[in-house]
Amino acid sequence: MNPIDNQKYVSDEYIARINRVIDYIELHIDRSLTLDELAIIANFSKYHFHRIFYSIIGETLFQFIQRIRIEKAASLLISQPKKSITEISYECGFMNPSSFARKFKNYFGVSATLWRSEYRQNRDLSKTKSNMRKAVSNDSKDALRSSWYIEHVGQSQIWRLLMNNEERTVEVKELPEMTVAYVRYVGPYKGDSKLFESLYQKLFSWAGPRNLLHSSDVKSLVIYHDNPEITEETKLRISVCITIPEDTVVDGDIGKMKVAGGKYALAKFILTAADFEEAWKWVYGTWLPESGYAPDDRPCFELYLKDCNLPEGKMSVNICVPVKPL
Repeated sequence: MNPIDNQKYVSDEYIARINRVIDYIELHIDRSLTLDELAIIANFSKYHFHRIFYSIIGETLFQFIQRIRIEKAASLLISQPKKSITEISYECGFMNPSSFARKFKNYFGVSATLWRSEYRQNRDLSKTKSNMRKAVSNDSKDALRSSWYIEHVGQSQIWRLLMNNEERTVEVKELPEMTVAYVRYVGPYKGDSKLFESLYQKLFSWAGPRNLLHSSDVKSLVIYHDNPEITEETKLRISVCITIPEDTVVDGDIGKMKVAGGKYALAKFILTAADFEEAWKWVYGTWLPESGYAPDDRPCFELYLKDCNLPEGKMSVNICVPVKPL
């Protein structure tokens, strides 16, 4: 199979898995659906499945399910006038009529009763499902329009992709196990550069007097233990880390742990604090479905690179995603 055929096959495989989930949701829309259950249908770990779903569909799993329920109810209110609003609410998976009434009005701006009586001739949502699938298909085709080629350097594979006239590089390689010292934080962190500065300041203030920052081999990384699309913002855990010798003794609120080695995809970016979300979305929504790899269960992390020539506010970083063959 030549590279272009393989790229299309792999992208189609990701889309097929997400479409299986969508079909399953629609078939079982009348009952409670769990992340664990849907991740099994997609054959991805639940941690990575939620991120892949969002990157491809453009909605979180919860947002998507809620939208499908509301839109199906709107369609049934028009197409099945003999069914009561309460019957339709239960048929579409709402726990009680009052919850349905509130969410329906928030979504459409009118009550379900008014929708049925006055909007029947003015709205047609019968094509909602097919249009959604078409949008997924079109998104995947846009992703495949990237100019790209793959190099093989030793045991590594390097993707060079042209996206919006900007070259992006992703290298798949084996990383060794690393011992790191860390400061952990629990809570919201999105776009909060001052938070990360304070965490690194605490870590460096501990490491500096112990001569742990002088080696040219020291690496700086941030490990994300939770998926922000799944875990409540107030419960998100991150660890700001530096690599240390294995026998280093830590104390106080400085912890020590191992970062598992193995095969990782390293996507290199130059970013401002505001760019990180879009970069992660590109890795999961554009590169990963084309790559021939699926995400593994080890934690993701950002590996910060030393570059003294960057403008103020810019950072050179590898987004590191553990991968395995699809």
